[in-house]
Amino acid sequence: MMVDKIAYLARLKLGEEEKNILEEQFAKILAFVDQLKEVDTKDVEPYGIDLEGTPMRDDVPVKGLTQEEALMNGPQVEQGFFVVPRIVEV
Repeated sequence: MMVDKIAYLARLKLGEEEKNILEEQFAKILAFVDQLKEVDTKDVEPYGIDLEGTPMRDDVPVKGLTQEEALMNGPQVEQGFFVVPRIVEV
């Protein structure tokens, strides 16, 4: 079931009612995307971003934060590093 796989990848625990609602919503989204395939776009130019004409600021080095300043607002700091909860499942 697609909803089960997506929930697993997103680390979500869903009840059966939630799964059924999401399954219906995904089906509606996919049906809408299928409708878009029927639109005749043969005479429409693809949209693109002109990166050459985009103004860019000069890449000038500036003084950054010291380690102490960077860690100052951290909720938990040890030996010069942020302490964060482990999220990798073993």
